[in-house]
Amino acid sequence: MKENRFQRVLSQGRMPKGHMIMEFGTRGIAKILESAGLDFVVIDMEHTGFEAERIADLIAWLKATDIAPFVRVPQGLYHFIARTLDAGALGIMVGNVETAEQARAIVNAVKYPPMGRRGVGLGTAHNDYVTPDADTYFAFANRNTTVICQIESVTGLENLEGIAATPGVDVLWVGHYDLSASMGIAAKFGHAEFRAALAKVVNAANRHGKLAAIQPGSAQQAEEWLRAGFHVLSWKTDIALYRAALQKELEDLDALSERVRGRSDSAAR
Repeated sequence: MKENRFQRVLSQGRMPKGHMIMEFGTRGIAKILESAGLDFVVIDMEHTGFEAERIADLIAWLKATDIAPFVRVPQGLYHFIARTLDAGALGIMVGNVETAEQARAIVNAVKYPPMGRRGVGLGTAHNDYVTPDADTYFAFANRNTTVICQIESVTGLENLEGIAATPGVDVLWVGHYDLSASMGIAAKFGHAEFRAALAKVVNAANRHGKLAAIQPGSAQQAEEWLRAGFHVLSWKTDIALYRAALQKELEDLDALSERVRGRSDSAAR
């Protein structure tokens, strides 16, 4: 089991930088992300067609890098969490966590005894196919694996203190679209009530020694949410990043074409 770069960056007093894969689950994506200097990646299973085998492939490819592979499972169910961890994921994200009971169940599925009840299957992908000393490995894995609970509803906000106080939960991650929709102000991220909700998450994280995380879609959002106190940012999804970059460069190409054609027309006259 490799070291969790996300945790290492935090221990060095720096902010981990992430990215979410929703579309480009290719063999080359791991090294592309490494070349960009990424610290962690969230592979999404909630809103994608990625199945367990593709997730295992992506995690295996990411082993050729220092990037920490996290996976957002479709639901916080044991069979999703266990197979993802045994494939080598170093972090589990669960969407729309609404109660402390849900948070405890997630921790139980992620952590080995005595912290949790994760089933024991040693000597497979998460151990690089070498059977480790059980006690040594359990202690390392429990420290090295990150648990992320997404706050995405009014109910989650109401029960935030219990979720944040749950031992073993590391990160409170605001799903800003879902949370704003649950509040009846979908995508109105500048709304006073939404900003108050963000402040509530940050304050709860600070009180309970957790991290507050979010995924901005622009530099303006990133600045605003960093100033609001968020500790961790994930920079866009692969879809949004590719689309925005391509649109910008096509606009630049159109402008270049107009300049060149304009000069040609002038010369012809």
